[in-house]
Amino acid sequence: MGALQITLGVIGVAVSIVAWGVFVAAVVRQVRIIRLGQPDGTRYGPFVPRLKTLITEFAAHTRMNKFRRVGPWHWLVMWGFLLGSLALFEAYGEIFDPHFAWPIIGHWAPWQLLLELLGIGTVVGGVALAIIRQVNHPRRADRQSRFQGSDFAAAYFVEAVVVIEGLGILGVKAFKISSGIEDPALWSSFVTQPLAQILPSATAAVSIMALIKLLSGMIWLVVVGRNLTMGVAWHRFSAFFNIYFKREDDGGVALGKLKPMMSGGKPLDFEEADPEKDVFGAGQVEDFSWKGWLDFSTCTECGRCQSQCPAWNTGKPLSPKMLITQLRDHAYAKAPYLMAGGKKDMAGDEIGLTGDDPHAGIDVLALAESERALVGDAEANGVIDPDMLWSCTNCGACVEQCPVDIEHVDHIVDMRRYQVMIESNFPTELNSLFKNLENKGNPWGQNAKDRMAWAEDLDFEVPVFDGEFGDAEYLFWVGCAGAFEDRAKKTTRAVAELLHMADVKYTVLGPEETCTGDPARRAGNEFVFQMLAQQNVEVLNSVFEDVEPAKRKIVVTCAHCFNTLANEYPDLGGDYEVVHHTQLLNRLVREKRLTPMAPVAQDITYHDPCFLGRHNQVYEAPRELVGAAGANLREMPRHGDRSMCCGAGGARMWMEEQIGKRINVERVDEALGTAPSKIATGCPFCRVMLNDGVTSRQSDGSASEDLEVVDVSQLLLSAVKRGSDKEPVAVGASDTEAGGEAEADGKADTPAGPAGANEASAPRSAGDS
Repeated sequence: MGALQITLGVIGVAVSIVAWGVFVAAVVRQVRIIRLGQPDGTRYGPFVPRLKTLITEFAAHTRMNKFRRVGPWHWLVMWGFLLGSLALFEAYGEIFDPHFAWPIIGHWAPWQLLLELLGIGTVVGGVALAIIRQVNHPRRADRQSRFQGSDFAAAYFVEAVVVIEGLGILGVKAFKISSGIEDPALWSSFVTQPLAQILPSATAAVSIMALIKLLSGMIWLVVVGRNLTMGVAWHRFSAFFNIYFKREDDGGVALGKLKPMMSGGKPLDFEEADPEKDVFGAGQVEDFSWKGWLDFSTCTECGRCQSQCPAWNTGKPLSPKMLITQLRDHAYAKAPYLMAGGKKDMAGDEIGLTGDDPHAGIDVLALAESERALVGDAEANGVIDPDMLWSCTNCGACVEQCPVDIEHVDHIVDMRRYQVMIESNFPTELNSLFKNLENKGNPWGQNAKDRMAWAEDLDFEVPVFDGEFGDAEYLFWVGCAGAFEDRAKKTTRAVAELLHMADVKYTVLGPEETCTGDPARRAGNEFVFQMLAQQNVEVLNSVFEDVEPAKRKIVVTCAHCFNTLANEYPDLGGDYEVVHHTQLLNRLVREKRLTPMAPVAQDITYHDPCFLGRHNQVYEAPRELVGAAGANLREMPRHGDRSMCCGAGGARMWMEEQIGKRINVERVDEALGTAPSKIATGCPFCRVMLNDGVTSRQSDGSASEDLEVVDVSQLLLSAVKRGSDKEPVAVGASDTEAGGEAEADGKADTPAGPAGANEASAPRSAGDS
């Protein structure tokens, strides 16, 4: 051990003491900050399934590999970071003694191969990620870059450290070989062995390269320790915890049902809730749970959520990534105030800090941050702009794509809940929605007695529940759109006809049916949702009172009703087997109870409803029905789990789009790129939105006047009915008679007015074209 090694070693140790001190202190502070969030005891177990999910997601990179051009390079960097830590700590010995190696494994050929692969992998992976970031730089116009709004300096710093670490690993090894310290087999050192042939024999170089390897890591520790909001760096640690504590312990993403309203770690009971004590959604950043704060801390700013967001892609202010990072920056800036005991009531008055000088010792910037409204426009100095909050369609694309399992939709709805129920601050169009749901039990404000109007003029009787479920196999949940919206009625009639032809025993509730509450819940009005949902659960449980639990089956045509009944009603005591009509019809075709005889023989493109696809993983059944009908399926570029939203979810069906391009028009433009004869879907909301988009494009000459929007059930009915001997139902000119021959021949939505709207479609009338 010479003077050089001692000097370098002392430098390395001294820097390390400071670096590790800064880093450990930062970890402790970050944990304290995350714990400022509300309690949530639902995240801790069961241990084995959560651990299995964690291991699967990070080891196999199952979520990261959704972007296949990025996944492999990130996988190399991740393992380089994890296993490369062993090489980093080995540097402490190598600085002082170039001959140092780990006991037992240090000269073992497999270890030498692992070091070789780690060094190469981190260099190649780091360079590849930097190149990908450059190729997708925000200099690209029209919001094409998923990195727009990301911190490039932080990202390049992390990637530079990764590359230097890899070079350090390879450099130490190569100089050890050139100096005769090691003589590994070529297969275990296929890069460093040839490299060593051109390097000088210099043991001092081993110590220098070891110091470089060590200092790059220590500088990294200091920088991230001083910057708690550097998500691109901190996710290396927090991602493991964020994945483990994800909402669904079975490994599923936070889609389907919404997280219930929580207060004090327990579901909020409206009958006992006290607005002065309980948390109603998220009105301040401290109202989010600790898992929410962990989400904010874990965002890597990769922009995958942003690249998939329909709002962002149509020029609206919402970027799921920027929403999370804005919440993160606000949370960490406000944290000193909260840790000092600061707290404000709903009127904005300070109730947490007391004394003659309550603000003493608190950072003035933290005090300023505490004055900001969580939701507010630029004039109000709000953290989240209202237009950003209300642009969300709840499509779930952000949650589906996030590689670290951030739960964007739950956080957005929590903020909406506070704005609706406490602040009464929401888009004015929702006033009519809430009023209609409360007074009429449906978003359209129609009378319950008209819920069976869709069945008029069918050539068979639709059974309505009369107190006895009898030998019925299914309860057919028609839904508000299926009962009142003229275009959706066609789907309802087609399904009813197909069930009748297949001799499926079913019954409908008729006037007893009310809205499931999905629009209210997604808009943030949890109170109205609870009211409607509890009413429906009571009715459904009475309907199934004498039916054994395994046979309580509901078939539904609306993707939103499907999601609510299947995923959200169990929390309220409503446990049923819920199937979408495409699933049931597909089974009937497979069982030969429905036999398509006359192929549709047209080019069809299929639009995946978000609440059927991403939220519930139903992708194949509708496509198989399209094929069974004899149609040629042409997929849009964005389909399956990357399908583009129609724009109706998250209660957007009842709100106007006044910013950017209309989402439904964007989706129709994509559909037109497949040159289809028809656009098929499996949700009445999607059908309305797509039809309005088609009408818009027909009005400007971009789409053929023959282009139609249909439900997949209509395609099947056309193939079955035209091939049968059964006389089709006569069709008149009115929309209420649209369930017969016109549909069997494939005729679909004919606009009732210049904008394709009618009385039942009134909530979407303004600007639909």
